[in-house]
Amino acid sequence: MKLTCLQDNLKRGLATVSHAVAGKSTLPVLSNVLLATDEGRLKLAATNLEVGITHWIGAQIQEEGAVTVPAKLLADVIGSLPNDRVTLTLDARTQTLKVECGRFTSNIKGIEADEFPTIPSITGQEPLTSLPPDVLREAIDQVVFAAATDESRPVLAGVLVRLNDTRLFFAAADGFRLATRNVPLPEPVARQSEFIVPARTLAELARIASETQGQVSITVATGGSQVLFHTETTELVSRLIDGRFPDVERIIPQQHITRSVLETSELAKAVKLASYFATASQNVVKLTMEPGGELGPGRVIISANAAEVGDNTGEIDGMIQGEGGQIALNVKYLTELLGAIKSAQITLETQSPQSPGVFKPVGQDGYIHIIMPMSIR
Repeated sequence: MKLTCLQDNLKRGLATVSHAVAGKSTLPVLSNVLLATDEGRLKLAATNLEVGITHWIGAQIQEEGAVTVPAKLLADVIGSLPNDRVTLTLDARTQTLKVECGRFTSNIKGIEADEFPTIPSITGQEPLTSLPPDVLREAIDQVVFAAATDESRPVLAGVLVRLNDTRLFFAAADGFRLATRNVPLPEPVARQSEFIVPARTLAELARIASETQGQVSITVATGGSQVLFHTETTELVSRLIDGRFPDVERIIPQQHITRSVLETSELAKAVKLASYFATASQNVVKLTMEPGGELGPGRVIISANAAEVGDNTGEIDGMIQGEGGQIALNVKYLTELLGAIKSAQITLETQSPQSPGVFKPVGQDGYIHIIMPMSIR
């Protein structure tokens, strides 16, 4: 194998696939990245046997070939080189990859490409749908953080994806909060489908989508065990989680007693200030909604109290409709939610201190975020 490519393209390509490299594995080859010539381009691939990422970059191919080399070492070497042309030459006898750029030369010991696991490819199937990368990335960013981080309930470590007619629906929950997002599609899906994707996979897809211009297509294997996300230069293949996701529609409250419309940035500032005290007191922050009189707006009081540290109280104006009331929420969940909201205003719908708080961005239909209340002592 001998080829020449641009350092910047190779650097970005390695950064893309490196997230699929196995952290710890009994198979040394899983810590490697595959480099292979492929129809006039250089193919980079990595897998941890659950997720596989393949990325193609432009290259001038002099000799065909393939090899796997340690992913971190190669990324470190390429990242330290000048922004110039890089020549990669493989010594097939010793499986050593020579990296040349400007006045720098490195030799990296590799493992034969034949030992690299085959990354499954879903061929011969029409994609279920395709959508713009910025739309997909925003939808993922608004739900993926609500998925469970532990594996005790595998289903909750994933995100429910439902394709129905002209709608793409995401839902994530960890038992204490629920995030759902509806995305309108430009045209009807090829077939209705429902599956659970690992949250880590979708977080990776959001990263990939942030660096692509063309449409992102979604294809599910006929057996329903794998999903493929495809862009112009990158493919991400992941296993799907087997199981039954909670009945999302049943969890969402259908009515409220108090509805508060607040400035997102003002609420975020007040919550951040309260968080310095709440973290010392089981992460509890209290929101007290007080309706205004006929002449003025209502207000929301945001407070946190930690016996050994101190306390904090802040208030912001808002349009408060209904009886008012109080709810105690986990400040970490509230902070993550506010970080995902892009609209200038947000609504909070509540019923009682024992009922969940329902958040919706003003002006953006299709996003609902529910946080379960904490007990107030």
